[in-house]
Amino acid sequence: MNEVPPRLDELLFSSIDGVSVESVEVTDTVVRIEARTTSSRAACPGCGCSSGRIHGSYLRFPRDLPAVGRFVVVSLRVRRFVCTQDSCPRKTFAEQVSGLTRRFGRRTERLRSTLVSVGLALAGRAGARMMDTFGAPVSRNTLLRLVASLPDPPTAAPRVVGVDEYAQRRGGIYGTVLVDVETRRPIDLLPDRDADTLAAWLAERPGIEIICRDRAPFFAEGATRGAPQALQVADRWHLWHNLGEAAEKCVYRHRGCLRPAPAPPDEPPKETDPTTSSPWPTGHRFAERTRAKHATIHALLEAGHSKRSVARQLGMSLNTVMRFSRATTPEELFTGQWQSRATPLDAYKPYLDQRWQEGCTNAWKL
Repeated sequence: MNEVPPRLDELLFSSIDGVSVESVEVTDTVVRIEARTTSSRAACPGCGCSSGRIHGSYLRFPRDLPAVGRFVVVSLRVRRFVCTQDSCPRKTFAEQVSGLTRRFGRRTERLRSTLVSVGLALAGRAGARMMDTFGAPVSRNTLLRLVASLPDPPTAAPRVVGVDEYAQRRGGIYGTVLVDVETRRPIDLLPDRDADTLAAWLAERPGIEIICRDRAPFFAEGATRGAPQALQVADRWHLWHNLGEAAEKCVYRHRGCLRPAPAPPDEPPKETDPTTSSPWPTGHRFAERTRAKHATIHALLEAGHSKRSVARQLGMSLNTVMRFSRATTPEELFTGQWQSRATPLDAYKPYLDQRWQEGCTNAWKL
């Protein structure tokens, strides 16, 4: 087989100019690539002027994408250049290889872009587990930090904006959420719900034509000052909510007008079901359990079993079996807290009923 001499520069840094690979050392766990920069000049990041005067050099060790399950570390020798502009505050600067390094970066750009893609797709914990499988372990916080460092995607100027509040801490801290009504996507979150903050946000976007908001006074003031050209409307949910509150208050104010319809005189009075008047109605779990025990004990007693035998079979005490056997109906066993006993509120019930009929239905006020 013919031996083909390897072109390490094209294999390892095919899309990167100005880098020369000097050697590759492969061990059981690490692939170490020694490289150096070859460009004769570099641009100053402060003033942008090109300089070819070398001040010194040093080694950088950025991590790269893993190869065949091994860590890849690039030992890259970079140089520091002297800025020739006297007005530039930078005296020296380190060169950066486009597509390979960035300032203070400990990873190559291709490894960084891979981590960002995984973080965008899987977020923190799942992305960290996936990168651990790929052989490039990172923490979930690193993935989230890389995603957070990405610039915000460009958004078009909204035409119809929805303004409402959201709770950062219910009952304590509230903010303002702004939504593009046409695309149904949130645009921004404001730290509070003050009129000045909303007015400043709207003043920066003069293209807003319609503001859909609730009836809060601070939202009305902020929308009027920040976007006087916009039409302010109420959304459908707040319309229905406000209508429901108004109808409920109207009904409560006229509760005294509601009277039960009198029963026809020719109808005989209906017999009350003992289970209906029971403190435990049908469907109550304690009532159903008591009725089932009562039926079982009476069935065994009618079959000829003694009370002691019934107690052994059902795992009950003898006193419990005797109490159930003495009761002809299960409702006789419904005693104690379920009966209508006197309470300290009984003396005030007529007054509370009167206030309720007058329309005061707030428990705190009562």
